[in-house]
Amino acid sequence: MFAWLSSQERHVRAYVELYAARGWACLVCHSEFFTLFFPEKAAMLADRVLGELVKELKIRPVPVVFASFSGGPKGCTYKVLQLIERRCKGQLSLDEYQLVRDCLCGQMYDSSPVDFVSDLGTRFLLDPSVLKMSEPPRVLSWMAKGAASGLDSLFINKFEEQRKDYWETLYSSVHVGPILILCSEDDQLAPYSVVENFGRRLLELGGDVNLVKWTSSPHATISITLKNTELR
Repeated sequence: MFAWLSSQERHVRAYVELYAARGWACLVCHSEFFTLFFPEKAAMLADRVLGELVKELKIRPVPVVFASFSGGPKGCTYKVLQLIERRCKGQLSLDEYQLVRDCLCGQMYDSSPVDFVSDLGTRFLLDPSVLKMSEPPRVLSWMAKGAASGLDSLFINKFEEQRKDYWETLYSSVHVGPILILCSEDDQLAPYSVVENFGRRLLELGGDVNLVKWTSSPHATISITLKNTELR
């Protein structure tokens, strides 16, 4: 489970319990602000996640589903996909990456993927639905906006390159298995037009895609509304 930016264990507990009730064990990845902008940091996090997953799969190989929430795909998921597809170099052996690739049988996106733009991290960090509070502290707002401004100055020429790499990676995973996409028409952080275009492009590439939309639902909480629905 690739959780949203700066999430904590208490934030994802409801999801872990939901999946456990369905017989799924969860390995949760919490991405941080800078993994959105520094690919090498995202790759290091992805390698750690894969290392933990490999430990479990060596004991007993089981079907694996990647569930990505909010900004999780940019914070880590896309680097995990690159590593198992050997599109970038990691710390594990080729056989270990192949083990994960062989067990991967599907993906789920909840309120994601989002487009990658220079103020992405700031918008996620300060959004009330992500913070789980009505309004971000003023000091946090100043710090986040200052950091984003500094990143703009340093990496303005790299954002488009990273954005291209990000989307190409997500599209290249079209054949790993069925893909479930959950989204809301009024989501400000993951605009419906972006998510719908992603799903449509996957279909054009031959993917097995099921896009489920709500008229109105809080960001990154859609799958919880499926608590009484079969997710198989």
